[in-house]
Amino acid sequence: MRLLLISNSTMPGEPFLSYPMPTIARFLGNQSLKILFIPYAAVTFSMDEYESKVRSRFEELGHSLTSLHRLSYPEKAIQNAEALVIGGGNTWQLVRMMNDSGIFPLVRERVLAGLPFIGWSAGSNVACPTLRTTNDMPIIDPKGFDCLDLVPFQINPHYLDKNPEGHGGETREQRIEEFLEINANVQVVGLREGTMLRREGDRLSLIGKRSCRIFKQGCAPVELGENDDLSFLLK
Repeated sequence: MRLLLISNSTMPGEPFLSYPMPTIARFLGNQSLKILFIPYAAVTFSMDEYESKVRSRFEELGHSLTSLHRLSYPEKAIQNAEALVIGGGNTWQLVRMMNDSGIFPLVRERVLAGLPFIGWSAGSNVACPTLRTTNDMPIIDPKGFDCLDLVPFQINPHYLDKNPEGHGGETREQRIEEFLEINANVQVVGLREGTMLRREGDRLSLIGKRSCRIFKQGCAPVELGENDDLSFLLK
């Protein structure tokens, strides 16, 4: 299995997908690929706009890209794809549309068989067992919380250590602790912005200048970085 799970698409002041582009290029390799894009997390902008925005970046790397939303036969498109990209946005909307279209089982089957998978934000959330550690507002009934289960842990993208000044609500850590209180056997990776997880078979590593924060019920959070082996999270 080959996964690239990115916390966020864009850093402040940078162009769209700027910081992860070198890693995406290495992940996909030099051969031109036919990429299938799933834009279903888009809410406040059109899927046509999303497709155009993402296509232009992947064309810079020599790959072609088509969005699933404009295709009449999604199953055939998934079967013929040479790589799969799921963009960020609202995770609840993304899961609802993937459930409505019935593509979860086939996407999972293809990725388990080796189809390269890239996701950011909501697209990384759906690689987890469930969507329950998304930061997104539940704007729609997703018709079930189950996701692709490509990794056995949960991701919290855009992880923040502290609340913005003047904000009195729970920190991300407190919210994750609430999750762990109910889900004792699930580990959570707080994936800070500017970082990503890369899975190659049974090996998992972090890419990025910042560390990630690993949460497990009954244990103090652990900070791990690029030089650490995160493969234990896959067991």
